[in-house]
Amino acid sequence: MSARPRVLISRSAPPSAGIDPIKAVCDVWIWPGDDPIPAEEFRKRAAGVTAIFCQSSDRINKDLLDAAGPSLKVVGTMSVGLEHIDLDECRRRDIKVGHCPNVLNDAVAELTIALLLSAARRLKEGYACTSVEETWENALFLCGHEVSGSTVGIVGLGRIGMAVARRLNSFNVAKFLYTGNSQKSYAEEVNAEFVSFDKLLEDSDFVIACCSINPNNEGLFNKSAFKKMKKSAIFINVSRGVLVNHEDLIEALTTGEIYGAGLDVTVPEPLPPDSPLRYLKNCLVTPHLGSASLKARNAMASLTARNILAGIRGEDLPGAVP
Repeated sequence: MSARPRVLISRSAPPSAGIDPIKAVCDVWIWPGDDPIPAEEFRKRAAGVTAIFCQSSDRINKDLLDAAGPSLKVVGTMSVGLEHIDLDECRRRDIKVGHCPNVLNDAVAELTIALLLSAARRLKEGYACTSVEETWENALFLCGHEVSGSTVGIVGLGRIGMAVARRLNSFNVAKFLYTGNSQKSYAEEVNAEFVSFDKLLEDSDFVIACCSINPNNEGLFNKSAFKKMKKSAIFINVSRGVLVNHEDLIEALTTGEIYGAGLDVTVPEPLPPDSPLRYLKNCLVTPHLGSASLKARNAMASLTARNILAGIRGEDLPGAVP
């Protein structure tokens, strides 16, 4: 029997930057399907492994950890978010957990700008018009909003929120507002003002959700929040779908409570085929593309591999979860 560590990779196609370094020193089993590995199969394959290379769609819970047994030393997730991992249970069993902070900041910030501009300038409606015969000469044809001179509110001025602000600063934004758990000294770089959540909603032309998720902010953007926003406001979410009450968002978009929305994250993912969010003219939905650049995904895969190999060797993880 091989004495090499055994590693389970839960998705069929992580970039080679994540697979090759592990294969060089470990015995590797990779789930061959394109969809997430079924829970029963996951438990079966986890038995006796030294490490698990997972994605944000994989549930690393007590049942899985029980199935893996005492041989499991490290879990490396190719994500920044950790909602899918029972961290307390991992700590109790002395299993190290690594994730991918910082390496996807630029990619998510760029996608955020793309969503914001597309929603503001009504590109979804414009693209639809190119496939049918329409009159394009009307002076008011598909007029949208400019970023120049606007007030931009960022909920969560962390690494990604700040990367978004730096990019939008070149669009001659009149004012940045931000809210969160505390004031940030680096906000001075873009002259961002720390305000309450309500004031941000009331004053912003664009409201961008970049905050991390915790039990206290799930459903933060609900009917009450949307009613406080300007009727001309555009809402962008690149955080997590649970941050938003989607029924309330649909109502706000269909009644004109807010002007439009751009969503890269939803609950569930993908949205049901009959979800109005798919079809509303003033709502643009992308399939969780925040980190979907070749540079970012390769960096995430590489960091996950380094986390796993460090955990197997008993070393500190470069992307350790505190």
